[in-house]
Amino acid sequence: MKTRTDVIIVGTGVAGLCCALNLPEDKEILMITKSSLEMSDSYLAQGGICTLKDEGDYSSFFTDTLKAGHFENDRAAVRQMIRKSPEIIKDLISYGVEFEQKDGKFLYTKEGAHSSPRILYHKDITGKEITRKLLAQVKKKKNIVIMEYTEMIDLAVCRNRCFGIILRTEGGEITRVDSDYTVLATGGIGGLYKDSTNYSHLTGDSLAIAIRHGIKLKNINYIQIHPTTLYSKKKGRRFLISESVRGEGAYLLNGCKRRFVDELLPRDLLTQKILNQMEKEGSGHVWLSVTHLGANAIKNRFPNIYKHCMEEGIDITKDCIPVTPAQHYFMGGIAADLHSKTSMEHLYAVGETSCNGVHGANRLASNSLLESLVFAKEAARHISDTFQRTKASPGGMDSDIYVDYEQLSEENKKLILKEIERINKNEQRNNFQIKCG
Repeated sequence: MKTRTDVIIVGTGVAGLCCALNLPEDKEILMITKSSLEMSDSYLAQGGICTLKDEGDYSSFFTDTLKAGHFENDRAAVRQMIRKSPEIIKDLISYGVEFEQKDGKFLYTKEGAHSSPRILYHKDITGKEITRKLLAQVKKKKNIVIMEYTEMIDLAVCRNRCFGIILRTEGGEITRVDSDYTVLATGGIGGLYKDSTNYSHLTGDSLAIAIRHGIKLKNINYIQIHPTTLYSKKKGRRFLISESVRGEGAYLLNGCKRRFVDELLPRDLLTQKILNQMEKEGSGHVWLSVTHLGANAIKNRFPNIYKHCMEEGIDITKDCIPVTPAQHYFMGGIAADLHSKTSMEHLYAVGETSCNGVHGANRLASNSLLESLVFAKEAARHISDTFQRTKASPGGMDSDIYVDYEQLSEENKKLILKEIERINKNEQRNNFQIKCG
């Protein structure tokens, strides 16, 4: 394995892939992923991707994003995300991504807290469609090397500058790989929670490393709980029942099978309403009904959800779906500017592991894929425009003091949870009582 490259990208979800595709082909790029290529949360995104349909929708798109985020959003970041959205959609189509159409025109769906339909989608597996098409393009690039089952365990740092990473290969070998630039795209923190829609190996590794090296963080206690995941007594990842199901007209019902809430409230508000109803009834779930939409419409619009529920013994064309809230998304992360630069030189952060403030205190549905792609492309552009080659790797790096790498995984989890708990205590936020661990 080469021990030096131009750019290292840690993570192979849509943010990492998009960044790689937008870097110059004369740069050598190493991409690593902690698990297999298919085990990123980008593959799991169901609902769709927001876009600015026309200039007349800009104001309401902007306002919807701010309202959902409780007006704690960085407005410049929101403007950049919305304005760049048509360009991103054009890029995706050029990569072969197929969005639903009728008579040659795109179909748009609506989700919670959106004032109008502005979400492009591919059945109910939009994330999988986008990720696999990006990955297919990346695999064609001769300048990009991908290593699966390879874990970043530290950054190589000297005087607040990143010189690469320390990684552990699938075979257990620990190696330092130097680079001129490093991009963190490691995803969220769902692996810290007992009930989460995320893959269990997504444990906020970049966040813990940032804490150790004094890299600035932002809003790391802003953790989104999704209102509707499939209730199950089985252990493991919770299956998401997409926001678009409610956007297409599904009803939320109490134990008496009566509607009790506006299904299109922002996620945090709807989560609290559902938890209150569950506490009132002493139940582990509420009910979601799509039966009134018709069997054909359900199977055509939500084939993946229909298939999964059938495997669990639930025919959603006839039966109500038991749903319960679970941890879903991380609005906080490593602080990043509009170029996705972190507070450490030559280090960028994109996707869910970063926080540029676009989501505020609560993410608007289907803004995640868009935000990841917009700011990943911006990171690539900025690296390309400012590229400076590192002459040599200095000795005495901060990373040299971390020798007990075998113990880091559990220590990282404790470090993140302790920091979130400290902030929550100071700010009196309760995370809707969805517990870690």
